[in-house]
Amino acid sequence: MAQFDLIMPKMGESVAEATIIKWLKQPGDTIELDEPVLEIATDKVDSEIPSPVAGVLEKILFEEGQTILVNATIAYINTGGSVAAPANEKQEEKSTTKETVAAPKEQSAEPAVAESIPSKSEGGRFYSPLVRNIAKEENISIRELESINGSGKDGRVTKEDILAYLPQRASTNAQPASTNAQPASTNAQPASTNAQPASTNGAASSQQSKPQALAVSIGGGDEIIEMDRMRKLIADHMVMSKSVSPHVTSFVEVDVTNLVQWREKVKNDFEKREGEKITFTPIIIEAVAKAIRELPMINVSVSGTTIIKRKNINIGMATALPSGNLIVPVIKNADTMNLVGLTKAVNSLARNARANKLSPDDISGGTFTVTNVGSFGNVMGTPIINQPQVAIMAIGVIKKKPAVLETPQGDVIAIRHMMFCSLSYDHRVVDGSLGGSFLRKVADFLEAFDINQAI
Repeated sequence: MAQFDLIMPKMGESVAEATIIKWLKQPGDTIELDEPVLEIATDKVDSEIPSPVAGVLEKILFEEGQTILVNATIAYINTGGSVAAPANEKQEEKSTTKETVAAPKEQSAEPAVAESIPSKSEGGRFYSPLVRNIAKEENISIRELESINGSGKDGRVTKEDILAYLPQRASTNAQPASTNAQPASTNAQPASTNAQPASTNGAASSQQSKPQALAVSIGGGDEIIEMDRMRKLIADHMVMSKSVSPHVTSFVEVDVTNLVQWREKVKNDFEKREGEKITFTPIIIEAVAKAIRELPMINVSVSGTTIIKRKNINIGMATALPSGNLIVPVIKNADTMNLVGLTKAVNSLARNARANKLSPDDISGGTFTVTNVGSFGNVMGTPIINQPQVAIMAIGVIKKKPAVLETPQGDVIAIRHMMFCSLSYDHRVVDGSLGGSFLRKVADFLEAFDINQAI
């Protein structure tokens, strides 16, 4: 086949789309087998897409900055000979835009587009053809459309959002967002709800209950900093997690004196032998993996009213980047590794994260997350669950403290290395008994660490 369709590949679990950051090749350029053609970005990782064939880049179908669904054709590569695309295919290419890729279902439902409403607002918000047509029919201006809270990806206004909004709006075209909760709109609500389906009433109630962002005043000396792509995604993910899962956090204080003394004893020999530094992180991940094996219902996800019990124990470790953002590479099958393997996996993922060399597979498939707030000198923290997981554990700084020890000769006060651990969990499926028992079991494994253990 002379013409090869280069498609947007699947970039990890639950990843449905990716944004083109940069084309590394231009039409007419020669491409070798496995040579990178473009750079793309998914939720938290940037990747280069190599060409699965050798040839000449014939045509680019999407520009930099556009968001494309996986499995969509993004370019044509001529592998030998000149092949013209069919006439109907060329016509389709000319009309292809970001909207056709990002919202194919809504486009197919209503191909007409309201000329007065742009597909993308000045603030960068996307509006599908169907939403724009509803806005045109209901005489909703772009200003009023901007005031509607969107429940779609990146805050997009969906068909359900705009239909739920209609019974609440006043008769004026440019009603401010704050009037959604005013008596004028609620007075009109009873009459309109009689004609609305039950599902629409529920959506309207949900729409009305969404909190409105407060307007922020800006002073003369204030600096305005635009969020980068990763920070926007992190913000959306954190807000979504808090709205989806009722968070509960439990705490435990752990005596890690044996662990600290053991590491101090072996770290130099370990580095000489393995070429890697051993930190506390792999030791803690080992304890977490052991606890998950004994209490597997902490290693689950929720889908509607069903619980998905994960077979594999894949532990993510939250890693701070030089940019100040956060990424969570994943150690797959952590329960099958010894301390040497865990140490090498932790160090390798951390290095690749800071060098922006993580692959999509490196950040996918996590079933439980560990975050180290102690690396910033913090005593403890209350982390937000990394959806679709149901629990995340934070470890605090290790500090010397006086502690009471029970001995055969009686209680004594001694200087011990102490650390707080906290567990945030989804109270829909993890109650206090399971959450507290799991956290205590991790602490027991750490406190019982064998100071004479060989490595």
